[in-house]
Amino acid sequence: MKLVAEPLTAGAFAAFGDVIETEGATHFPINEGTVERFHDLAHIDTGPGDGRPVVSIFIAQPWPRPIIIGMMERHPFGSQAFIPLQNQNYLVVVGEGETSPPQRLRAFLATGAQGVNYRRNVWHHPLLALERDSRFLVIDRGGDEGNLEEVKLGEPIHLNH
Repeated sequence: MKLVAEPLTAGAFAAFGDVIETEGATHFPINEGTVERFHDLAHIDTGPGDGRPVVSIFIAQPWPRPIIIGMMERHPFGSQAFIPLQNQNYLVVVGEGETSPPQRLRAFLATGAQGVNYRRNVWHHPLLALERDSRFLVIDRGGDEGNLEEVKLGEPIHLNH
């Protein structure tokens, strides 16, 4: 089975979460006009219980070629945001619906100027960097509950981008 990556847009990604980008976002000047603030770009969800936001930096190596999608993951208690810190493209793969494993996948090519925030319970593939030492600011949920569910796909999928 083959999967082709489409451009990442807010509309195409809306069912899975938020695209974090300045393009089209609400913004206004702050700090005596020396800074432009792009406001409220993603809904960070730490879910029920004692969840708290965790801010991390991930340094990702390029995914081995050809890119084969053999598993997916989701976070039942909170969202997970990835914001690139370098202008390097990367791939985003999400599963439609909540079945385990997801029945249909979609792939997006994200630019280095776009982040993503996966909603709680959205199936997605782990970070798919395309270039060496791709740095991402990651905001997700910390807490005592296990916030990771992984599932193997019945048939591996070849990703074209």
